[in-house]
Amino acid sequence: MSLPPPHPLLDATLRAVARRYRVPALSEFPSDDAVPATALAVRIEQARASLAAGGAPAPSVRLAFLGALARLIRDAMRPDEGDPVFQAMSMRHRNAVVREYASLSAGAAQDRREVLAAANAIAHPAKVERMAPGAARDALALLSTAAVQARWAALAEAAGTLQESPALVEDAAAAAALERLTASPALARLLRLDQLGRDADVRLYRTLWEQQGPRSGSATAAAQGYASRARGDAVEALALQALEALVRGLNAAEAGAPYRAVSSMRVPASFPASPARAKSEWDAALLRRSADAGAAPAWDLCLLLEAKASADAAATDFPRLLRGLRLLAGADARADYVFSTRQGAFPLRGAALRAVPAEGPALAQAVLYFCDGPAETLPRLLSAASRMQLLSAPASLEYANRLAQGQDPAPDALEPVWRQLLESPQWAGVLQQYPMLCEARELMVHADDLMAAIADAASTHPAGSACPP
Repeated sequence: MSLPPPHPLLDATLRAVARRYRVPALSEFPSDDAVPATALAVRIEQARASLAAGGAPAPSVRLAFLGALARLIRDAMRPDEGDPVFQAMSMRHRNAVVREYASLSAGAAQDRREVLAAANAIAHPAKVERMAPGAARDALALLSTAAVQARWAALAEAAGTLQESPALVEDAAAAAALERLTASPALARLLRLDQLGRDADVRLYRTLWEQQGPRSGSATAAAQGYASRARGDAVEALALQALEALVRGLNAAEAGAPYRAVSSMRVPASFPASPARAKSEWDAALLRRSADAGAAPAWDLCLLLEAKASADAAATDFPRLLRGLRLLAGADARADYVFSTRQGAFPLRGAALRAVPAEGPALAQAVLYFCDGPAETLPRLLSAASRMQLLSAPASLEYANRLAQGQDPAPDALEPVWRQLLESPQWAGVLQQYPMLCEARELMVHADDLMAAIADAASTHPAGSACPP
């Protein structure tokens, strides 16, 4: 069964809304390669276009790519103005002690939980409080405090003291638990991590690495997270307000007021397709009560809005958005699916979900990125994710290490990165980044522009306008 065309007011709004975030043509970006990141993005797109046309990139494109990547690495390795996170990665790549520290740090949270649980099995604070005063209680209190404060050397020392306690030796269960704690590989790793943390190179590594942002779990990180969530919530609320304005115009023009705006629309767990790595919660959606629902109420999905606090966020989110649309397209056309929203539960027809486009020009009539941030004159062409993938390639890290050792390697040393870009499926996201950026930005509208388009469309499609057949 075919779905009805969109209401003329909705169609007019989507066609008229300005797209101020569009990406200019490559020819409008500086061509002197003064900015390595921009030069890389241009060369990557030239290479992609050549491959798409069935040919090979010109030698000049390869040389320009290698030269731009070399400059990007050199800039990132500058002691004062470089990229501290990349410098930390370079240290980890060339320094065995730093590499061991980083490896142990990756599992430290799990190790801490394991050791704390083992310590609590012997010296839980509540158990210690109930004990009679004495040497055994004091030793157990030291063990418990050291575990809570993550002082692993003190914990090991307290455990050693307890192993020599006559009272504990007589308690077979406690002695066995203490033996398990002292022999724990997790405790050994934490002790080694503390030891490595005193190394000068490790301290420099930590200083560099922590410049990417506040440490996870810190008060600063919590404050930044709260501010980011508040900013995101504000843009989402603005997106819902825009849809509600659109709903008022649509319902004024169509009898029965069949349209609704909803927010935080979540894909139900009963959906037939896998939600892995796909967007499964949509910030705002426009729904229309279906005329073909029969006795049971059902709704059709007309438009999706994804709110973003910055224009750069769209390109990063876009692959997940596309997977989310493909997830919706996996609906059974004969079934209804109950989506939860902040406005309540709404059964959506599978036939309407299957009709939502998942690629191509029709996307602009089905989904919008919504933003109230400024539009740059020339947006950043090389995404943060692509930049980091280029920098973290083994050949790039080796190039950086040679720079750190005072050498002056030729850009040709980065040839393996060029080959990976052209041939490896793992580099497809980097190779396709410019068309993906253009497509994502094509879907992005500013809050003011959408509200203006809604008002203009309503003035040309007043109440009582004919509905689509």
